[in-house]
Amino acid sequence: MADAAKKAEQKKTGKMKTWFKGLKTEWGKIIWTDNKTLGRQTAAVIIISAIVTGLITLVDNLGLQIMELIIK
Repeated sequence: MADAAKKAEQKKTGKMKTWFKGLKTEWGKIIWTDNKTLGRQTAAVIIISAIVTGLITLVDNLGLQIMELIIK
């Protein structure tokens, strides 16, 4: 019985080692962007988010004004 438990533990440990080895291999395949590109992309996301927020606010306020005119 102890041998079966020991073999199961070794099999589990082997699977974990294989998983971590695969993880290390995949981590090495990642291509990291340089700081300049990262900064430009971050700025673009912030600017586009601000524009979309402004457009949504504008449409919401316009819809609110139209509803108030209809209700009165």
